[in-house]
Amino acid sequence: MSFELVVVGGGRMGSALVEGLVSAQWCAPSSLAVVESALEQREVLSVRFAGVSVLATLELEHVGPETGVVLCVKPDHAEGAARLAAACGVTRLLSVVAGLSTQRIEAAFAAPVAVVRSMPNTPVLIRRGVSAIAGGSHVTAADLDWAESILGAVGTVVRVTERNLDAVTGLSGSGPAYFFLVVEAMIEAGVHQGLSREVSRQLVAGTFAGSAALLVETGDSPEELRAQVTSPGGTTAAGLRMLEGRAVRAAFLEAVAAAAERSRQLGR
Repeated sequence: MSFELVVVGGGRMGSALVEGLVSAQWCAPSSLAVVESALEQREVLSVRFAGVSVLATLELEHVGPETGVVLCVKPDHAEGAARLAAACGVTRLLSVVAGLSTQRIEAAFAAPVAVVRSMPNTPVLIRRGVSAIAGGSHVTAADLDWAESILGAVGTVVRVTERNLDAVTGLSGSGPAYFFLVVEAMIEAGVHQGLSREVSRQLVAGTFAGSAALLVETGDSPEELRAQVTSPGGTTAAGLRMLEGRAVRAAFLEAVAAAAERSRQLGR
């Protein structure tokens, strides 16, 4: 039996994609399959996704002329998985593997293959992710639309050139970790000022959630919104002066640059 879409890798990212696709009714569950080598995880996926086929490996019979594959495996397994997809006759593939170029995936195929490379981030787990996509040598507009429809089931999608995907990795791919580090620091700051840890956590989490919604829903720039909170000589101005004095802005610039460079290294 062939499928419309096969997700290769049933870990956190792969299972999040399957859940989003099922929820969005991207296709009938019977047209969707997920490949997972670990027996215990296959059992979990079978219970979690009723109607979706859970496979131990991708076989020739699973691939038809219109079958697409999403590659969601670890980087050290990705090229082997791509060679298996090639052997099964796959002609369209979406990769969410960090640092792996479309050129390296294309090299696993004897015939031309439409490879779309992407970088999603972890909020796809709650269908609030942001993903960037870029096409390889043989990708058409229809292939990009196909990839966007898949990742759009778990969040927002932007299109970039492949040379910009390392920057995307350093910014939004790694961005949730930067965010959580700041949240940790602010919670600790509240505790140092005498708040209980739970109250501090509620205040910080609510502040970030509300501020993000304000940024998205008003359409105002972050500079405008920051200015609205900052009265001359006030408490916010005092706090911001300390942050700027400690070069927090420069630290973020350097963090994104370091993560982007590491992504480039992994892709070589």
